[in-house]
Amino acid sequence: MDDSFCYHVKAQNSRPRCIFFASRVLKLWLFFFVFICLLVLSNGEETTNANKLIKIGAIIDINSRTGREEKTALDVAAQSFNNNDSNNHKLSLHIQDSGRNPLLAATVARKLIKEQEVEVIIGLETWEEAVVVGDIGSRAQVPVLSFAAPAITPPLATTRWPFLVRMANEDSKRMKCIAAIIGLFNWKRVIVIYEDDVFGSESGKLALLPEALQDVGSEVEFRLVLPPFSSVTNPNVAVHELLKKLQKKQSRVFFVLHSSFSMTIHLFEEAKKSGLVGKDSVWIVTETISSYLDSFNSSVISSMEGTLGIKTYYSEETSLYKKFYTNFRTTFRNKYHEEDNSQPGINALRAYDSIGIITQAMEKLKSDGKSPKKLLKKILSSNFTGASGEVCFEEGQLSYDPILRIVNVVGKRYKELDFWLPGIGFSRNPGVKNETGYVGEISQDLGGRVNWPGDSKLVPKGWAMPTDEKPLIVGVPARTSFEKFVKVVDGKLPGVKNYDGFCIKLFYEVLKVLGYHLPYHFDPHNGTYDELVNKVYNKTYDAAVGDITILADRADHVEFTQPYAESGLSMIVPAKSEDSAWIFVKPFTIEMWLVTAAILIYTMFIVWVLEHQSNPEFRGPWNHQIGTAIWFAFSSLFFAHREKVYSNLTRMVVVVWLFVVLVLNSSYTASLTSMLTVKRLGPNVTDIELLKRANLKIGCDGDSFVRTYLEKVLNFKSYNIENVSSEYKYEGEFKSHRIAAAFLELPYGKVFLSHYCKQFTTSTPTFRFGGLGFVFQKGSPIAKDFSRAILQFSENGFLLSLEKEWFSPSLECSADVTDSSTTDSLSIRSFWGLYLISEATSTLCFLFFSMRLLKKYYRHRVDNVDESVWIKAIRVAKYFYLGDVVLVQREASVAPDL
Repeated sequence: MDDSFCYHVKAQNSRPRCIFFASRVLKLWLFFFVFICLLVLSNGEETTNANKLIKIGAIIDINSRTGREEKTALDVAAQSFNNNDSNNHKLSLHIQDSGRNPLLAATVARKLIKEQEVEVIIGLETWEEAVVVGDIGSRAQVPVLSFAAPAITPPLATTRWPFLVRMANEDSKRMKCIAAIIGLFNWKRVIVIYEDDVFGSESGKLALLPEALQDVGSEVEFRLVLPPFSSVTNPNVAVHELLKKLQKKQSRVFFVLHSSFSMTIHLFEEAKKSGLVGKDSVWIVTETISSYLDSFNSSVISSMEGTLGIKTYYSEETSLYKKFYTNFRTTFRNKYHEEDNSQPGINALRAYDSIGIITQAMEKLKSDGKSPKKLLKKILSSNFTGASGEVCFEEGQLSYDPILRIVNVVGKRYKELDFWLPGIGFSRNPGVKNETGYVGEISQDLGGRVNWPGDSKLVPKGWAMPTDEKPLIVGVPARTSFEKFVKVVDGKLPGVKNYDGFCIKLFYEVLKVLGYHLPYHFDPHNGTYDELVNKVYNKTYDAAVGDITILADRADHVEFTQPYAESGLSMIVPAKSEDSAWIFVKPFTIEMWLVTAAILIYTMFIVWVLEHQSNPEFRGPWNHQIGTAIWFAFSSLFFAHREKVYSNLTRMVVVVWLFVVLVLNSSYTASLTSMLTVKRLGPNVTDIELLKRANLKIGCDGDSFVRTYLEKVLNFKSYNIENVSSEYKYEGEFKSHRIAAAFLELPYGKVFLSHYCKQFTTSTPTFRFGGLGFVFQKGSPIAKDFSRAILQFSENGFLLSLEKEWFSPSLECSADVTDSSTTDSLSIRSFWGLYLISEATSTLCFLFFSMRLLKKYYRHRVDNVDESVWIKAIRVAKYFYLGDVVLVQREASVAPDL
């Protein structure tokens, strides 16, 4: 019993243990199953997330300020996107450094495509990098978003690099803006400075700049090429030696077209030491160099004081920009403690927007499927407003023209001035864009708010202005034919010259009204006028003062002032008397004589009609009546008529006629007296062709352009042209018959005839020139100041008084030697009113007389119905002539006084 009982007890005790063991095994298998499921699910989720990860490659210059801004902006954009739980995919950035080297950029681009398998590449701050990476991306079918664009878009760019998208604009608008600044202040000459590199980064801009400057009337005077910074061992010495070339140039408008960060620092520091950054100088930089301003320390900024630059404008008022700006400043300060300025530039904003372009394109690909070409198409179809402004592409680049902001370096910082709107120009606000373009408030006084080099508030001349140490070298013609214009004689001291004449006096007067001190030094020039002008052109002289004619070919090389005297070619010939045996008929024109004769005959007829019935002296045979009427008419011209008049109507006609005669006699006498008392001189040669046909010799000033003009334009033979060196020799040349005519410029002709008006005369100048003016080097602002002063003298009459002082004629000569001393014949226009009164009076008296006579005739007539009309007309005519009433057969009584 005990054993069974024990067995039973053991059996009962072992059963629960078996059940417990099985339970534990079941739990272990269940745990293992859950672990495997979780592992599988985890791998599936990782696979899904891997499929939604977007790999983006970025190629930038990490060590530069711009590269740091771009990297920070990319990090901010990627972090903001990845932290948004609503997004179904994540961004993975792979940033590589190129150092702005196209070859290194190509290497890292291949690495990003092959090893990292990026779907898009962004960055590329230079066009040279963009070209090589764009070519690699096009072959691998990977879209490339470049922050750079060429100066001039190459033809078929979208065909050559189909996967290259340019988040920038070409440089044509920027060059136009720079040219607009230069044109606003009327600077004529510009010196271009740029750093050379093996990739020719500046070539496109150099092609655009001259054309833009030409549109505003300026030009490039000189190009200073700086060596690549990496190729020089001592940049300060290299730059200093190159800047010595600029000391010899007159222009002080310097435009830095292209320069690296380090070279820009040395350039401005050495330029300030050399005195090129100061009063009267202008420095202008492109947007690339303006972007360095945020990275330069205070000492470099101070050496750039007064520099003008441009920057692409972007609005800081949008909510997107404000959000980005806050995150950017925080991130940038944490990463780069050494940077003083945490303001983002345009490339940072474009880097931030590039992430938005890619993510939006990826979102659009959900329904269309994913492929490189579709991704490129979605990128090019982007159309939104980002932090950098409007983002919209056309032909592979941004479709809108940028708004530029003018910046000015002041002290240790820089300030922003006006805007520049494409198609508008300078504006006080960024304007509004509509269908036709931009609309803004036009600005014309940019110079009023600019701080110029040397902390000057006055607009610089942009020219190396003369100083007491280096005065203005002025060439003066020492050999002149007419000393009243310029006269150079030896002074009392050896080597000293005295300068006098109208031109010298005018130069002195202009100096008084310039408004600034202009040191000068006269230097006599013994040579032709063309040689004098060439000396100004080749910079031997800074200017030339004298009687220099403004000609087209000269104006191509030098700058002329406003002309102070007119100029033309006049022909001087010996004068001959124009007295004539028929001079007594010249006081009246032919038309005047004919009309006067007609009026005389008409008046004679009216007097005869009114008097022949009642006045016995007007009766008798026909020949007696005609003779009496003619005698009466002609004797009345001299108030010598003796015939009495009986009719009051006749007296009225005669009174008016005698008044006409009085006026005619007085006018005729005065005109004839003038013609007889004033000697009438005329040229004995009036035609240039006659001189050439007769092979006659002519004279001119051999040092002037006139000789060449006579040969090449008027086709005179060279052997027929005599050089006359002085105004006092012309008289002898004429008297000795060595010359038949002299060709002088109009001002010289006036001076010559003011002394020889009784012996010589001139023809009206047919060939006109530009006038006489002073000469300066091309682009000199002093020429503009002189022109303004000369215009002022012309307007206030001072120039005329100066001419009278120097060129006053002799007492026997007329002041205006170009006009003949002739008296014009009197024409009918001066007397038609008087003639009209006389004729109207005679006609009215005749009509009144006829009416009275007809009334009397019809009162005494006897009607005869058998008479014809012709007989009746004859009877009326007889009554008018005889005064008899034939019808009543009685003698007509003498007509009573009317």
